[in-house]
Amino acid sequence: MIPLRTNKIAYILIVLIAIIIVNILGNAVYKRFDLTKDGRYTLSETTKTIIYKADSPLIIDIFLEGDLPSEFKLLQTETKQLIEEFQAINPLIKVNYINPLADEDNRDRVISELTRSGLEPYVNSKKVSGKITQELLFPWGFASYQGRTVKIPLFKKSITEDLQTQVASSIQQLEYNFADAFNQITKEKSKSIAILKGNGQLRDIYIADFLQTVKPYYNLAQFTLDSVATNPKKTLNDLKQYDLIISAKPSEAFSENEKLVLDQYTMSGGKSIWLTESIIMDKDSLYNEKGTSVSVGKELNLTDFFFQYGVRINQNLVKDLYSAPIPLAIGEGSNTQFQPVQWQYSPLATSDLKHPISDNIDLVKFDFASQIDTLKNTIKKTVLLQSSERTKLEGPLKNISLSSVTQQPDTENYNQGKQNLAVLLEGEFNSVYKNRVLPFDIDNYIEKSVPTKMVVISDGDVIKNEVSRNRPLQLGFERITGRTYGNKEFLLNTVNYLLDDSGLINIRAKSVEVAFLDSEKIEASKGTWQLVNIALPLLLLGLFGLLFNFLRKRKYAR
Repeated sequence: MIPLRTNKIAYILIVLIAIIIVNILGNAVYKRFDLTKDGRYTLSETTKTIIYKADSPLIIDIFLEGDLPSEFKLLQTETKQLIEEFQAINPLIKVNYINPLADEDNRDRVISELTRSGLEPYVNSKKVSGKITQELLFPWGFASYQGRTVKIPLFKKSITEDLQTQVASSIQQLEYNFADAFNQITKEKSKSIAILKGNGQLRDIYIADFLQTVKPYYNLAQFTLDSVATNPKKTLNDLKQYDLIISAKPSEAFSENEKLVLDQYTMSGGKSIWLTESIIMDKDSLYNEKGTSVSVGKELNLTDFFFQYGVRINQNLVKDLYSAPIPLAIGEGSNTQFQPVQWQYSPLATSDLKHPISDNIDLVKFDFASQIDTLKNTIKKTVLLQSSERTKLEGPLKNISLSSVTQQPDTENYNQGKQNLAVLLEGEFNSVYKNRVLPFDIDNYIEKSVPTKMVVISDGDVIKNEVSRNRPLQLGFERITGRTYGNKEFLLNTVNYLLDDSGLINIRAKSVEVAFLDSEKIEASKGTWQLVNIALPLLLLGLFGLLFNFLRKRKYAR
């Protein structure tokens, strides 16, 4: 018979050996499991591919540290957990969590340096026990790789949403923001964009902020169509070297030769963004003409061009009750002040569609936009932006005056529903000159394109930034109100969607469900829960003591 002591030793050895085997297997076979319903910690294949490219240390600096509000603590937690997922894939990713305001002595200097670096602080105001407090936060990060550095936005500010909704949107975009930053610093530019000139397009100073926004991603160059008149074949061959063309608010008509070059560029698979208008009207003309001007139809000789592709930009203006303000001078002489007044000619557009370009972006500001009709053909059409339901269409030859903002609009007339303002076209396009005489002889004329894409926007001002003291301001920023609209993000998403062959833009469509505590209910029921957490345990302890003494006396009284 085996002694009991020997059985115990054998049992202990078996347990130790089992633990060692489990540890060896755990180190050899490492696996993380995402048990969340929305799969928020499951990285997309695109993100994984980008992360794998880092073959030297990729350093991340996160400034979302310190004493944070509850909403930002959730954002902080989600950021840290996402970075852990990155590090699990590539251990070369290193992270530093920094509280930029920890040093009170150098607080002002640090704030100034971070702001100059483009990290705009967020001022969080909240009411606690009847008192309003303000906290300065920097919800940003930096990613550095092989001498290249790019900033990472962690918080997506919105002028229309409350803080919890903004944080939820920010969490939903975290993976895209990180993957986009990593892609910028680990990938060399491979795509080229031609900014069309020669047909009265906006001068560079008015599209400067947009150009600076897309410059980290793509190679940029100006391209004029003037040479079409003398050598159209060479112009077409030169244009085909670019992956995307952008025409920003042309004001001069295109010749048939120019249209054929543009058409054959599209037939060859070239992508394009058209920010064009059918009505001549501009806020600058209103200010220059003492507050009044007449809207005139604009003929760019592009009607058949867009019609063949499946859209029509109508000669009208969309007036919308849901619109942006316009700065209006009130007072006289030295007492003159500019005040924002609602301006129905500046629709604030959005989309109910879940599309990577327009999903989860702020309102996009238009100025004197026209209605776009979609026509039946084989091209897939996606409406990216629409006005609100409360719209009114106005034809050309209307006298438009700044003084009209002081008049109460007749809301009953604003009943024409949502109007299309930006449309994405995808598919195999038929040539505009199919079954027509060509303006000039061309080798290898193409009647039907390979699969390609085009975006048509019915207002050139969508891409136009304001200029102050001969310096461009941020695209979408409005000086008078201090608001920033979603124009820049919309256009950047559009360019990325048209040119992105890695699928990075599709990460934006990822949906994450974020649950928050109701701060109002917490504040209203604070006293009750304090009573429950403090008084109830004391009460239970007292009752237990009384019961214990009662039972003790009863036991020993016998």
